[in-house]
Amino acid sequence: MEHVEVAVIGGGQSGLAAAHALVRAGLKPLVLEASHQAAGSWPHYYDSLTLFSPARFSALPGVPFGGDPDRYPRRDEVVAYLTTYADRLRTGIGTGQRVTAVRADGGGFTVELEGGGRLSARAVVAASGSFGRPHHPGLPGLETFGGQVLHAAGYRSPAAFAGQRVVVVGAGNSAVQIAAELARESRTTLATRAPVKFARQRLLGRNLHFWLSRTGLDTAPLGRLLRMPPGQPVLDDGRYRAALAAGSPDRRPMFQRLDGDRVIWANGATEWVDALILATGYRPDLPYLAGLGGALDASGRPRHRDGASSAHPGLAFVGLEWQRSLSSNSLRGVGRDAERAARRLAGHLARA
Repeated sequence: MEHVEVAVIGGGQSGLAAAHALVRAGLKPLVLEASHQAAGSWPHYYDSLTLFSPARFSALPGVPFGGDPDRYPRRDEVVAYLTTYADRLRTGIGTGQRVTAVRADGGGFTVELEGGGRLSARAVVAASGSFGRPHHPGLPGLETFGGQVLHAAGYRSPAAFAGQRVVVVGAGNSAVQIAAELARESRTTLATRAPVKFARQRLLGRNLHFWLSRTGLDTAPLGRLLRMPPGQPVLDDGRYRAALAAGSPDRRPMFQRLDGDRVIWANGATEWVDALILATGYRPDLPYLAGLGGALDASGRPRHRDGASSAHPGLAFVGLEWQRSLSSNSLRGVGRDAERAARRLAGHLARA
């Protein structure tokens, strides 16, 4: 059985940032990535996905984005950037290594891999993100809906829905971005529980992320104030607000229920619908920790404080939504949390 100092589970932005921080802390991590390349979930996002933060605010520690720092990188640019970042790391990265279980083993852990492989680790960083666990809300009639049901995780482009009647559920950035591009190919409605709230992408000639960084709202603890109702707004340069105002897509209050292949709207109107797209977020994807006593709560969420496991000193989390701030699970913010986790694990291992 192979022995490693720190096993980093996940080779996307969070795992790569964690590996970088661990190396800087004097540790020797091994990154375990389930897919064939170290880019995490980015290759699987929809084709047109574009960052809402400019390149200058979207880099992991140590490697800036190339090109115009004020541009908004698209999905494939991010994939290329992460692949380059992984190639520059001074540590091992194992692709095609899906972790199935982590178990306590004396003062460390046994990490079990798909196919029967195992390795021992003095410490573990869970950095597998949430893309593998899309959230499907309990909408009345969803289980028997006769049309197509697709989570945003499985959406790629509007071409597959050309000429169809589509309802997108959600009020966040992805929901609005997907609904707006679908509306160019299909009759699309954005169904939300409250009106969509927008934030201007530029203020006083600067990108919003400049002000978030300058004021400290992008980092803990001040940024947590933005988690309070009404929640985060959709970042917009004016296009999405204009699209909704023009009814392309139209925005309606959340429907009452689904009935066969029909939607019953809040006003009682009934309408036949081809497809329902759920842009309803994700939950932490950590099934491999289910057998590690105390690591997760009953709903499968990690029990932690600022990324440090509440039950296992040698276990850390990186890349959780709102782990320490509003940017914790983003390219621009995950590096800060990774450095904090690396320092804690280095201290723990030095004392062990």
